[in-house]
Amino acid sequence: MSTLHVNAGAGYDVTVERGSLAKIGALFDLDRRVLIVTDTGVPAAYVNAAAAAAKQAHTVVVPAGEVSKALPVYGRLLSTLLQENFDRHDCVVAVGGGMVGDLAGFAAATYMRGVDFYNVPTTMLAQADAAVGGKTAVDLDGVKNAVGVFRQPRGVLIDPDVLKTLPPRLFAEGMAEIIKMALTCDAALFEDLAAGLYQNDIENVLTRTLAVKCGVVERDEFEKGPRRMLNYGHTLGHGIEAAAAGELLHGECVALGMIPFCAPAVRQKLLPLLSALGLPVTCFCDPAAVMAAVRHDKKSAGETVTVVTVPAIGTYEEKNLTLSQIGDALSLLVR
Repeated sequence: MSTLHVNAGAGYDVTVERGSLAKIGALFDLDRRVLIVTDTGVPAAYVNAAAAAAKQAHTVVVPAGEVSKALPVYGRLLSTLLQENFDRHDCVVAVGGGMVGDLAGFAAATYMRGVDFYNVPTTMLAQADAAVGGKTAVDLDGVKNAVGVFRQPRGVLIDPDVLKTLPPRLFAEGMAEIIKMALTCDAALFEDLAAGLYQNDIENVLTRTLAVKCGVVERDEFEKGPRRMLNYGHTLGHGIEAAAAGELLHGECVALGMIPFCAPAVRQKLLPLLSALGLPVTCFCDPAAVMAAVRHDKKSAGETVTVVTVPAIGTYEEKNLTLSQIGDALSLLVR
């Protein structure tokens, strides 16, 4: 077992261990009313493990997919908390992917000005990235994560065994975020990924990836400086995701978004790894639609956007690029 402690918010532990879902009652304080939030794609056994450890469990199941990361569904969670007489001593547990974590975390952060929140990520994408760091949000009018707050969880439980039920495409999607972390901060991890370490020791890969993420969050909890490096691949990635209208997964879009913003020598090593995982390296999309979404990027300022670039593996830089320059970068991807 690996336990990573995050010195952000009130401080919390991230447990990475195979089979740890069976220990959830020992790792989280669930001896109270617990709202479990999950989606239709999550196996019932994972939800039942959390419910069995709670003193009193109420479960809300939302439709799988980004469609549930919306204000009406968020309102439904708040109404459930109120109707079931939850108070500030109770808690919310997310069991699912990044969408569930964002949605449940936002509800927990805002109900009665905040109740405890625990996260049990069940997708590769959420385990590698989204579950740690305190970002909570819902989408608004087609703009991803337009409404939300920073609120750190009380604990995160990462059980790599739950990944066995993931389709290969969803596994690969999460690997995009791991590659992002390695490219920007850990050259040795990138070399191990290129050598196929993810095929036989995913617990090792997750622990090393999360060590990077935890360190970044501790240095910059509210994304005022160094934490912006976690946005590598996301500037164009979010734009492509919006234009793709559900045809591409988030991690697939992040993979695409990384390609134009690294040095040619880095790209030469990145492309084979993405291809080996089955991640896209080109896409069909409307460039105008992508750029319209980029204009809404939280890092934009008028006609420029702050973009994270990778000049060499294990390092990163921030550059202020014009929308025209970003459009030129997009042309490398569009078929």
